[in-house]
Amino acid sequence: MSPVEKYSYRIMWSDDDGEFVGLCAEFPSLSWLAESQELALKGIKKVVRDTVADMRASGERLPEPLASKHYSGELRVRLPPTLHRRLAIQAAEENRSLNRLIVTKLFESR
Repeated sequence: MSPVEKYSYRIMWSDDDGEFVGLCAEFPSLSWLAESQELALKGIKKVVRDTVADMRASGERLPEPLASKHYSGELRVRLPPTLHRRLAIQAAEENRSLNRLIVTKLFESR
């Protein structure tokens, strides 16, 4: 299977352009505008396919598809000490770990 088919695509409406925009997470600088979702997807895939061909021809390394990457489930985050303290106090008051509190907050913000 071609890496183009493994990449992550998103189609969304653009109020500014009055059309659908096709995006590819692995190539954030690329986009394609079209009057329908289907044409936006077809267009962004063509742009990515052409970009991949150019990158291969010039010997550039292709981005790894997000779906192929391994994620450990660990994430280090730097935050101000005052926020760290506030979250630690909240976690203690709720009798749960700081990690569980932060994961819950991230999940609820979706």
